[in-house]
Amino acid sequence: MKAVVLAGGYATRLWPITKHRPKMFLPIGDSTVVDRIFAELEADDRIDEVYVSTNERFAADFEAHLAENEYEKPRLSVEETTEEDEKFGVVGALAQLVDRERVDDDLLVIAGDNLISFDVADFLDYFEEQGAPTLAAYDVGSREKAKSYGLVELEGDRVVSFQEKPDDPKSTLVSIACYAFPREHLSLLSTYLENGNNPDEPGWFVQWLQDREPTYAFTFEGAWFDIGTPESYLDAVGWHLDGESLVAESATLENATVGENVHVMDGATLEDSHVDYSIVFPGATVRNADIRRSIIDEGTTLADLDLAGALIGAHTTITNGPTG
Repeated sequence: MKAVVLAGGYATRLWPITKHRPKMFLPIGDSTVVDRIFAELEADDRIDEVYVSTNERFAADFEAHLAENEYEKPRLSVEETTEEDEKFGVVGALAQLVDRERVDDDLLVIAGDNLISFDVADFLDYFEEQGAPTLAAYDVGSREKAKSYGLVELEGDRVVSFQEKPDDPKSTLVSIACYAFPREHLSLLSTYLENGNNPDEPGWFVQWLQDREPTYAFTFEGAWFDIGTPESYLDAVGWHLDGESLVAESATLENATVGENVHVMDGATLEDSHVDYSIVFPGATVRNADIRRSIIDEGTTLADLDLAGALIGAHTTITNGPTG
């Protein structure tokens, strides 16, 4: 079995913190979003190769990341795009990868920005039991949230209706970006695209596929985060920390208080400040400030500020008082 980790997005909703780094490298505790996925794929003996599908802009970042870690399975498969408007769409990129890499095995496809609470091994067990196209489905608990995803209707475990990004969702069960396809169905990716269908989201392909082939849903409870916005990233870190905080040994805290769900990374400095439910990247300095639900990128200096819901890019200096 092969696996594809989708890592080709430009994460524009997370700019500026993702302008020069893939969002898959955003820290979740002591690991990263994508490393949690890599670790599971490494551990599953059914998977013999992992293709990391990314774009030309971030190819060097992934190449360096894979070289620094002791993974045996992942290797890059690069789509020839450097900007958001050049993208082939996820389905288009996936079809190209299957062709480029001559994939002729069952295929697991998982988004590299997914933080999920189920074991991928359990999903693959279910897929093997069904022997048919399979997706993972999660109840987001809100019809407003469901508008942003693929809505799944089931009879038993079988998908009987699928609507990508519905305007008026009738339920809250949605498909997340985790799919498995038997080898004999991979040619349908090209058929789908040749018929002029939407190349962007995998959900459009699943919507088309379930009308033609029995398709099943692996439903799970627990947690799932699609890390595409600052809010969802903060919530993912909060879920991982579970009310605790993580402060690097090399960080400096002087007359500073740290509340719940705070991650302060290497070399950061907090002085005369309070930080709550926030992420402070390496080398950032926060002085005489109150920071809540904010993300402060590396090398940034903040002073004399009260911030809530802020997203501050790297190597920025913002002060609200005298300098020097």
